[in-house]
Amino acid sequence: MLILSKVEVHPICSIKTAATITSAALSGPATIALATSILCATAFASNEQGAPSDLRIHGMQLVAVTPDSKSGNAPRANTLKKPVQASVFEAFSPRVAVRWDERFLYVEGNGLPAHLMMVGITNWQQQVPIIQSYTGANAWRIPLFPRPAARPTAIKGRFLRGAIALAVNGIPIFNPQNNRGELAAEIGELDQWGGHCGRADDYHYHVAPLHLQSVAGPGRPVAYALDGYPIFGLNDPDGSKPYDLDGFNGHTTAALGYHYHASTRYPYVNGGFHGEVLERDGQVDPQPRAEPIREALPPLRGAEITGFEALEKGAFKLNYRFNGEARFITYSPNAEGGYSFDFQNGKDAALHQTFSPKRGGGPRTAGPPLEERRPEVPNRPPQNEGAQPPLSVPNPGGFMLKSPEVSNGGTLPVEYTGDGAGSTLPLEWSGVPTGTKAFTLLMHHLDPEGKIKWYWILYNLPETLVSLPKNSTGTGVLGSNFQGNVGYQPPHSKGPGAKRYVLSLYALSSPLDIRVPASKVNYDTILAAMQGKILATSDLSVTYTRKGSEGEAPPPPPPRPR
Repeated sequence: MLILSKVEVHPICSIKTAATITSAALSGPATIALATSILCATAFASNEQGAPSDLRIHGMQLVAVTPDSKSGNAPRANTLKKPVQASVFEAFSPRVAVRWDERFLYVEGNGLPAHLMMVGITNWQQQVPIIQSYTGANAWRIPLFPRPAARPTAIKGRFLRGAIALAVNGIPIFNPQNNRGELAAEIGELDQWGGHCGRADDYHYHVAPLHLQSVAGPGRPVAYALDGYPIFGLNDPDGSKPYDLDGFNGHTTAALGYHYHASTRYPYVNGGFHGEVLERDGQVDPQPRAEPIREALPPLRGAEITGFEALEKGAFKLNYRFNGEARFITYSPNAEGGYSFDFQNGKDAALHQTFSPKRGGGPRTAGPPLEERRPEVPNRPPQNEGAQPPLSVPNPGGFMLKSPEVSNGGTLPVEYTGDGAGSTLPLEWSGVPTGTKAFTLLMHHLDPEGKIKWYWILYNLPETLVSLPKNSTGTGVLGSNFQGNVGYQPPHSKGPGAKRYVLSLYALSSPLDIRVPASKVNYDTILAAMQGKILATSDLSVTYTRKGSEGEAPPPPPPRPR
């Protein structure tokens, strides 16, 4: 018996052959065989007597080598059987590499699929795909023996951060809802393959990638949920239509046990977790971390991505149209481990930026300023201490929400909370996009369990409006808050530490036609009503820390009608 104590995985390398130690007997001289390999890894283990042992992974073969107890140097082998889950990922080698232990399958890659990306996006967040290091301790982890949860968990409104599943090409799959709770597939955020890039320029899907079936093979999974259960396509492996799916798009068959299915409408992928997962900070934990090389940026309204291609030496080119004008970006890794970007902005001047690999590091910029270039002010407070965040950050289209009472990322004055008068913030906005016919204002908070709490819904604000005064009344239509009451619910969160609240203003192409009582107009209702109508959004993020929050909180005051 070998006791695994430590694993070190080396980066995917260009080694074509590697020596793999095998043995036909438990003692005596070993034989040496050659095996094709794209992955080299070494683990440190000990046997029952504590003698050191090397555990090597070469390609798909796992061999434990220990000194022979008699000779002291003759190796012997102990091979762990390859799990069935590994084979479907192997179809995407060499971009994907796998290893395993008794409990988990570990999937490694660089975060970039073999297929094209980005083409077809009409609601672009200005992020582009870059290499991510999903290797070693930062590899994806799939349970080999999933266990049903005592309380299965739905993903709607939860797990809005990070992945919920891993496609068989090694690309993560996020919740069908984006981090604002909108269905990414229904608002133009996804490319022709169901993916886009996140705030760390990390490419991921928001729907099940059914197009992978042509490579994975018929009747095989297209993904694995992070609880360990497989996700198949629209049909069962025998070609039959699943007829008894539960609320998570899953069911149990005699041949496969429990498994999920993809769908062409919500939830698109697994609608929840039938198996056990740990939820922490709004995501499944643990999971790999994507490393950004620049600050996340706001959407570029009016842009459509028309082309994407890989160039030489790891460079890429992304083509897009902005307000009818053709533009493009080229970017490539540099010698410092970061990326260099060149922005060709059509009639505007060109821009060159170089980003260091340091987390939160700012760009070095050359070229004249542009009104619509990538802003160098982050969309959240700067990381260095003592820096004052801007009042608010405009998106490239100019739509901007701000308040004379608090800056973006600043502290919400107590007067506007449940510990004070419970007033509503005065708000102002500018840069309204052409064609705006109404506005919707939302205020929400993501609690530590990943649940969305909404504090203010105010919709059908008139198109001519450019501000709301403090304690505004009689303007727009009120919806409910998370307490079930109509009107503004002042923030009054329990527990220690700062809480973050986001006010989002949506410019809409038409007023919302909602025909239910105000008490029934909740967060989901309003998001669904806005689908296909959103021209632009702007966020104002604020924080609040309750004094004495470590103790028992007093009951919140009743909501004030606004």
